[in-house]
Amino acid sequence: MKMKSAIRGLQRGFSIMTAIFLLVVLGALGAMMLTFSTTQQQSSMLDVMGSRAYQAARAGIEWGAFHVVQSSVDGGAFAGACLPGPATSPALTLGGTLAVFNVTVSCSATSYTEGGVPLTVYRITSTAKSGAGVGQANYVERVVSATIAK
Repeated sequence: MKMKSAIRGLQRGFSIMTAIFLLVVLGALGAMMLTFSTTQQQSSMLDVMGSRAYQAARAGIEWGAFHVVQSSVDGGAFAGACLPGPATSPALTLGGTLAVFNVTVSCSATSYTEGGVPLTVYRITSTAKSGAGVGQANYVERVVSATIAK
């Protein structure tokens, strides 16, 4: 009988050590899952912002192409400014989810004569930016270019 009592004395506290170990392991797993979830959510948010930046830059290209093709819209100011050298438009104001982006449209033009016909090739570049600056966690920038011959 004394032998059983001695063994029981050695086993006392084993359950509490196991419970503490399991709590520490489960706590560490929970913290890792929380970190992973947060990282995934931030990555997804940056992906969405990148897509929006691309759409904002595309809107800038559409604006520039419209002003080059329909040069009578603004009296030909944007298309005419491209001819002597590179020109940059004032920042475009977009609405909705694209309102957070600063979009600038630049243009340069080169004149050619092809088969006796004068031809002007316009290169339009649109840049959409959002965030504090390069290297910051929330900074997104997309640049889209297009070439139009008229």
